[in-house]
This record gives sequence, C-alpha cells and structure tokens, in this order.
Amino acid sequence: MITKDYILTAIRKHRSDLSKFGVQSVGLFGSYVRNEQTSKSDIDLLIDFDPEKENFDNYMALCDYLDLLFQNEKVEIVTKNGLSPHIGPAILKEVQYV
Repeated sequence: MITKDYILTAIRKHRSDLSKFGVQSVGLFGSYVRNEQTSKSDIDLLIDFDPEKENFDNYMALCDYLDLLFQNEKVEIVTKNGLSPHIGPAILKEVQYV
C-alpha cells in the first residue's frame, strides 16, 4: 500500500508535467491526509486549474496521466470550482497542498 509521503513526492516530481494540463495547484485530502487509508482507499486530489486551461480535454488528460502515475491506485479528482457547498468546506479544511 502506498503512503501519503509517496503521493506527495510523486506529485512534486511531476509538477512540470501537471502544469502542461493547466494545473495551478494540487492538494491531497481524504483518508491519506488523515492517515486513515486502507487497501481500499482512493487518492483524493483537489485540483485548481488555470481558468484559461480549465476544460474537458485537460481534465481528462490529467485523469489519464494520474492513472498512469499511480498505476494500481484509484485516483479521484475534484476541481476547486466543482466543490460542493456541503462537503467543500470540510475538504478545504483538511487539504494538504503540494
């Protein structure tokens, strides 16, 4: 099972690649931030896109890239603009930006 440090290090190492998709910032939230992950946990990432590059194609390309980066792990992406008013505040409270 991977660790929070592994995820954060991988994102840091691939920062320049992520920027090609218009990613301005990446934050980890959920079970990995709380150190409550299990073998069934997914990687929850909060993504903030450059407004001029936030589109479906970049979103899907980023999803594909992260699936390759974290090969055997499920990655869930939430955009800052797509945060629910109900759960968004909890995510913003615990998110750890890379």
